[in-house]
Amino acid sequence: MKPLIALLLCAPLLTACTTTDQSLQPVPGSITYRGQPQLKLTQSPPGTRLPHHFVNQWGQDVYETYIIQPDHSLKLVSREEMTRPF
Repeated sequence: MKPLIALLLCAPLLTACTTTDQSLQPVPGSITYRGQPQLKLTQSPPGTRLPHHFVNQWGQDVYETYIIQPDHSLKLVSREEMTRPF
């Protein structure tokens, strides 16, 4: 009986931990905001990380990381927004 109660209590927590494809969407200022860039990064091998920094419309510093895919397109994998100190 106790294992069943433990399972019922833990089930919602386990379902919250499942991974889903919640890929980041480009925002104004992102390299891929209006689609993939016309210039392909053919000299860089697939798997290379590409950092990108810009300031968004609210004055926050935005740091993004892209990974070059096997077809030499860019995939946005992380974004961090920081408020600028006054």
